[in-house]
Amino acid sequence: MAKKIGVTMEVGNDGVAVITISNPPVNSLASQIISGLKEKFQDANQRSDVKAIVLTGNGGRFSGGFDINVFQQVHKTGDISLMPEVSVDLVCNLMEDSRKPLVAAVEGLALGGGLELAMACHARVAAPKAQLGLPELTLGIIPGFGGTQRLPRLVGLEKGANMILLSKSISSEEGRKLGLIDELVPPGDLLTTSRKWALDIACGRKPFLRSLHRTDKISSLSEARATLMKARQLAKRIAPNMPQHHACIEVIEDGIIHGGYSGVLKEAEVFKQLVLSDTAKALVHVFFAQRATSKVPKVTDVGLKPRPMKKVAVIGGGLMGSGIATALLLSNIRVVLKEINSEYLLKGIKSVEANLKGLVSRGKLTQDKASKAFSLLKGVLDYSEFKDVDMVIEAVIENIQLKQKIFKEIEEVCPPNCILASNTSTIDLNVIGEKTNSKDRIVGAHFFSPAHLMTLLEIVRTENTSAQVILDLMALGKAIKKVPVVVGNCIGFAVNRTFFPYSQAAHMLVNLGVDLFRVDSVITSFGLPLGPFQLGDLAGHGIGIAVKDIYAKAYGDRMFSSPLTELLLKSGRNGKINGRGYYIYEKGSKPKPDLSVLSVVEESRKLTNIMPGGKPISVSDKEIVEMILFPVVNEACRVLDEGVVIRASDLDVASVLGMSFPSYRGGLLFWADTVGPKYIYERLKRLSETYGGFFKPSRYLEERATKGMLLVKSLNFSFQFVMWQENTVFNQIYRQIY
Repeated sequence: MAKKIGVTMEVGNDGVAVITISNPPVNSLASQIISGLKEKFQDANQRSDVKAIVLTGNGGRFSGGFDINVFQQVHKTGDISLMPEVSVDLVCNLMEDSRKPLVAAVEGLALGGGLELAMACHARVAAPKAQLGLPELTLGIIPGFGGTQRLPRLVGLEKGANMILLSKSISSEEGRKLGLIDELVPPGDLLTTSRKWALDIACGRKPFLRSLHRTDKISSLSEARATLMKARQLAKRIAPNMPQHHACIEVIEDGIIHGGYSGVLKEAEVFKQLVLSDTAKALVHVFFAQRATSKVPKVTDVGLKPRPMKKVAVIGGGLMGSGIATALLLSNIRVVLKEINSEYLLKGIKSVEANLKGLVSRGKLTQDKASKAFSLLKGVLDYSEFKDVDMVIEAVIENIQLKQKIFKEIEEVCPPNCILASNTSTIDLNVIGEKTNSKDRIVGAHFFSPAHLMTLLEIVRTENTSAQVILDLMALGKAIKKVPVVVGNCIGFAVNRTFFPYSQAAHMLVNLGVDLFRVDSVITSFGLPLGPFQLGDLAGHGIGIAVKDIYAKAYGDRMFSSPLTELLLKSGRNGKINGRGYYIYEKGSKPKPDLSVLSVVEESRKLTNIMPGGKPISVSDKEIVEMILFPVVNEACRVLDEGVVIRASDLDVASVLGMSFPSYRGGLLFWADTVGPKYIYERLKRLSETYGGFFKPSRYLEERATKGMLLVKSLNFSFQFVMWQENTVFNQIYRQIY
């Protein structure tokens, strides 16, 4: 039976009206709920038998915030009137300015609009471990129900501004210390205590405090301005290309200078402007796109249930293998780590230990949990422990013969239902498994480095992979806090294939005479955390050489061949691995451009000899972005055309989580639609006429451009604005920043 959605009110013999929000699972503030709240508060204020009011949420959760589906509808229609009037009509007039005292009874969570409703109450009583926060900036907007004004007045300007700018939640225990929560009580006492508190306010035994009118935690105007100057510096550092952070500070400042109510009006005006901004459209798209990845036709809709993965074997204890093992251990999954000799095994085990210690040192993990995770690891040199594993993940070097040998061996020693997975980033799975008889159990589990931190998991299926195996791996991915994206089998799969032109375009620009450090600077200014040359340094240039021939065989007609990487390695530069690449890497300091590498670049330019008339080309920053990223969009179009991904938005999520493409641009293809497929097609066509087939537009892009079609179709999924901490995309953004 469907759970009833709405707002109820019960008036007790004590004269307290308890208003309850019911909209499972997190009591999101849909239009129906907001209308219901207005009706109940009007009723409570008019009734003579009501002395005081308590606001709470059904099912152990106060409210997870405003219904994000409304933003999606606004973006589809461009009609801002779809946004309900809440800040003044409900929060100020009916709640905060109510003649009858109002107490919030908070349990579970009060996030976004949920916390804003609680702050409009005249007191807040909470159960332990409730989560409190305003995560709106992760969606490209600012709090819109008065949160920019009330939170700084309740917890202090510096703390309040930082909580909003960083979308940082706090516990109700911390909220109590800061003054956001007035009393902490056990869940069983929550309503009783809240009713009593409301009556105490009504009888004058406790103060009748309106948050918007408080100034005791704001300090002097000069001190407030100094605090906001620090906030602006923080915003400039963490969000240089996003408008909502700076807009939020302006709104906070307006309220401090002109008063809280003026700040509320300013907030409502700016909120509506930001809802229609490109940034909000992009971030809301990514939010829905991430959730859409969990829907895989003929896998998640055919009644199958995932099997538990209690014991997983990882073959290879190098960078990837140890990272994968760490990710599994952190989710209480027993891991068998196999290596070829004792020296490599010890190194792999120490890498896992170092990963766990790193998490502890950064405050991401307690020492007890790290010790428990490490105790679940067993290192082996043979297959004796493989007889009862649920899955094997092969993570050895990209060598076809070695992988084929391993898959033949594990097929013989593992249970008949064991999943046989490879972490290959490049090689065709059909080739890896061609010597086995278990092709329905073979699947790609492509993690991104470092595997215990990066959140994307590419699940690569062949035409033979069973739906059960795909579902099992999806469930495992979610269990270890990854975002699984199911893709088809081809060289490079979805992400690496889409982005292989990225470094090649950068190499072409450098061989055309453009400064490599300028290229990196332009790309990081665009929003990627690393430019193509520093990214190459980080990965190690040997990897590029190892897979070059594989890509050339598959996509040679559209590749740019440059000797630069070979020359770099020849000069003893393998990137961060040995401390020198395009940059110099010294422990404890940031990478520094190595100007001595320019002699290597000059040698490459002489060998390629593509500079027009032997002179460097002149390009703007905009042209650099286009010459590097438009070929990536072009390859993404081929990936779409071949059906490698289920939907275009999957590639947006994968580009954000796997390649750190800026989420505030909506992912690769959403950004391409913002720029315009027609413009990209025409620009690539002109570039191909000048520089050759590397830039030749794909058939799919040409078709979309000439028909005036977008690359990404609208998503029609409906979700509640669930706990924002679960939104992996935004978690990754803030991990990258800090």
